[in-house]
Amino acid sequence: MTDLPLPRRFAEHLGRDRRRSVHTIRAYEATAIRLLGFLQGHWGGPVAQDALVKVSAADLRAYLAHRRGEGLSNASAARELSAVRAFLKFAGGDDAQLPRLRGPKVKKGLPRPIAPHEAVALAEWASDEASEPWIAARDWAVLLLLYGAGLRIGEAVALTGAALPLGSTLRVTGKRDKTRDVPLLPEVRTAIEAYVEACPWGTGRDLPLFRGARGGPLPPGAIRKAVRSARTSLGLSDRTTPHALRHSFATHLLGRGADLRALQELLGHASLSSTQVYTGVDAAHLLDVYRAAHPRASSRAG
Repeated sequence: MTDLPLPRRFAEHLGRDRRRSVHTIRAYEATAIRLLGFLQGHWGGPVAQDALVKVSAADLRAYLAHRRGEGLSNASAARELSAVRAFLKFAGGDDAQLPRLRGPKVKKGLPRPIAPHEAVALAEWASDEASEPWIAARDWAVLLLLYGAGLRIGEAVALTGAALPLGSTLRVTGKRDKTRDVPLLPEVRTAIEAYVEACPWGTGRDLPLFRGARGGPLPPGAIRKAVRSARTSLGLSDRTTPHALRHSFATHLLGRGADLRALQELLGHASLSSTQVYTGVDAAHLLDVYRAAHPRASSRAG
């Protein structure tokens, strides 16, 4: 394996140790290849792995300027920087000191919900910045769970080992101790299983599924802090929060034709009006849907 090019070893690390998606692995490997090619011209010679610890903030600024000259947008440049950081961390080891450089600013006021690729970029950045591999797996799993299953952050951190082994659905306890079953996408299930495998703490039925750094229950604040750091680095709006991932889950389902009543059940809302707020559906459209579903509802709606 040591005979493989560094970008290929990086890609295998992403797949084996970080359980990244095929799309992310391909994109990150391409970034690593581009960076090495740029540095070879920038420094005037071949770039050995041990030389990557010398990459400076000025080098990264020059690289991003080069990429911007190729037509890269601010949002794409921010994601490129995330991939570069992950590559440099891999090349230099866990103790590598990465150069401090704030990512390009993305236009503020991004509409809620955040776009799917931004949700994934947010989870990737938070994971890449984690202090230990198992914490990286944890943050990746929790954020995918919020976005891929629409959980509240409190519901996610309240899960216990009783949820294991995972199936096609996940039983969640929401507000007022009301339980509901939510579909578990294969990508989300894989992320949780990878975390469980990496976690150094136990997974007994009555023990917290997601653990804090010292083994206790994972505090919601730890995830909020990771998201704040990630959105700052990626230049995302202050409205990009863990709860915005749940909001995005709802809106994207609705945009793909999900039934409002079914969505209400998935979100665990006591009333349909709460679902309307979360999904950003205006009252007039909600009334149209209601009337279409219930022909005799026009008199009630008045």
